[in-house]
Amino acid sequence: MHPEKSRLRQHYRTVRESFSAHQVAADSSALCQRLANWHVLHQAHTVLSYIAFRNELDLAALTDLVPDIQWAIPRVVGARLICHRYDPKRLIRHRFGMLEPAPDLPVVAPSDIDLVLVPGVAFDPRGGRVGFGGGFYDRFLPTTPALRVGVTTDLCLADALPVDAHDQRVDWVATPTQILDCQRAHCYD
Repeated sequence: MHPEKSRLRQHYRTVRESFSAHQVAADSSALCQRLANWHVLHQAHTVLSYIAFRNELDLAALTDLVPDIQWAIPRVVGARLICHRYDPKRLIRHRFGMLEPAPDLPVVAPSDIDLVLVPGVAFDPRGGRVGFGGGFYDRFLPTTPALRVGVTTDLCLADALPVDAHDQRVDWVATPTQILDCQRAHCYD
């Protein structure tokens, strides 16, 4: 692992944890509106999202804003992610503390996912990502042909992040104020 990555992970976790509940709610609302108006999201049939944890931006409102999409949520099983259809009434608490789908909900195959909303501690405009360090998304993303969209706050968008050989890049980065095309270095508003 790149030696600088651990320091950056801690720095951006501290930044994110400093946000007030009001700021997280406002940024979450702005991001959901931005994504709901993004034409690329509307081209997807099945989208893998996540349940917010540790001051992450909350994307739950997207399911109401874009109800025509089949929404899926990951569940941690050992060292991998299993995707299930999203049912907000059927969430259980994982031993790590986050909410995840009940294991008896229908499984969604990685090959059926068109777009993944990827959480992370920090992203950069070239698609670099620093996660929590468990490697769950680095193992999962190669199993799906889905478009990868990193989700973060503007204050956790770094100029550049170190990327190791096993790190999976994202195609786009979405923040409350912009959506960046990491392949073309172009901003879509």
